[in-house]
Amino acid sequence: MTIPSALAQPIETGVLAYPGLERRSALRDRRPRALRRHTTRVATRFAVLVAGDIVAIFLARALAVWLNAETLAGADAFGSSPLVNGGRRMIFLAGVTLLAVFSTGGHSRHRVLNQPVRLFVAAAGACLVNWAGLIARGYWSDVTLPLVATAGTLWLCLLLVRQVSEWFLRHVWPRQRGAAGALLVGSPGNARRFEEAIGAPGGDYRVVGYLATDEPFDDRFLGTVNDLSRCISEHDAEAVVVCAELPATRIEQLIEECLHSGCQILYPARAVRVYGLRPSLVWHHDQPFFELGSPVLKARALISKRIVDVLVCSLLLIVLSPILLLIALAIRLDSAGSPFFFQERAGLGGESFRMMKFRTMRQGADFEKEQLAHLNHTGDTRLFKIRDDPRTTRLGKFLRRWSLDELPQLYNVLIGEMSLIGPRPFFEADFRAYEDHHFRRLDAKPGITGLWQVSGRSEVLDFEDVVYLDRQYIEQWSFWLDMSILFRTIPSVLRRTGAF
Repeated sequence: MTIPSALAQPIETGVLAYPGLERRSALRDRRPRALRRHTTRVATRFAVLVAGDIVAIFLARALAVWLNAETLAGADAFGSSPLVNGGRRMIFLAGVTLLAVFSTGGHSRHRVLNQPVRLFVAAAGACLVNWAGLIARGYWSDVTLPLVATAGTLWLCLLLVRQVSEWFLRHVWPRQRGAAGALLVGSPGNARRFEEAIGAPGGDYRVVGYLATDEPFDDRFLGTVNDLSRCISEHDAEAVVVCAELPATRIEQLIEECLHSGCQILYPARAVRVYGLRPSLVWHHDQPFFELGSPVLKARALISKRIVDVLVCSLLLIVLSPILLLIALAIRLDSAGSPFFFQERAGLGGESFRMMKFRTMRQGADFEKEQLAHLNHTGDTRLFKIRDDPRTTRLGKFLRRWSLDELPQLYNVLIGEMSLIGPRPFFEADFRAYEDHHFRRLDAKPGITGLWQVSGRSEVLDFEDVVYLDRQYIEQWSFWLDMSILFRTIPSVLRRTGAF
């Protein structure tokens, strides 16, 4: 479908010239770069820390061997320790230690404050697992000394090498290479310690400049908070740090602007008051910040969501392939035309893609839409739903009632145009009726199922309610929310609520 030229002008990116849509398009264009940059830094840090942990384990072995040979108590303390005996027990201890360090958050960038405790728990846990069999058989008194000696040696070596690894990450590689830009709201004098925390070498961000809270401002600032959108775009910022006291209304405006621009919001734990929000607490260089932002904009969320999409979708396509073939054959026999129906929809950032479904209507049904507009029971062209649609075929009614017509969209998910779970797919033609906040729905890939689908589907008649559900999903995304929606989809399909 096309939009009349009077309503929209094409721009260089090929996206319709609506302010909200342009924001979403720019966000979509920035996202791959941010994802690569963030993934590279995470992978670099993880590789350096794991390499350091391996060195620490071998250092612990060398120290245990020396103590066993050169000290009077060494033979008693390390006699049965895998650090001295080596072989398979040594390999097992090394593997369990690395897993324990990872499980206790020893590789996290935001947990340096209690790192010694985490490493101790990891070392002690690994040693307990190593001697678990003897402890279970009642030989606790015999293994106490070697267990304590091994755990203590392992912990000291892990802690020592970890300091070297952190120094290497801060001052050698990657330092600030690949760190995302951050804008600080407030005066440089009052926000100095926050700048040091946010822009610390080896951290997530680098400070690109300051924004003044009010006029007038001098050349130390890039502008005021009223220039936030422009500054985010010009400096490719991914975070805004609020370091000054701001009125509640100004805070709300700033948060909304950051969410529109796809930025994370950070503010020192005691610097400002935040109204009506439940932010998460994160640490940057031992400085606590509250963080607010859309989780689905984070690299970790994007990667994990894509992995789940590919794995689950591949499995479903393999398992359901006989059913898909039978449905395609039945459609072909039921009515003339292709068993598949392709429709142009707007996906992530407003980018157009061809959504694939099983055909449930007679050929040429799209050209009859205007003639049947008076039957749209929602009264809103953006939610075009007709009960007992006369264009639907006999088999099509069955497929729609049981949502089987949506199954070919698994292919769209597999090639990355859609996700298993997300906002409902959009029509480009509806953009002319969108308000600015409606375009926030384009911040995530459209999904086969989502909050709208499990909340009644066609029974939700208010377009603002649909937008609200989509924004709730985007702004509160978590792996467990996806799992909840996925499992709620099954009973929703069986109840057939709002499916027609």
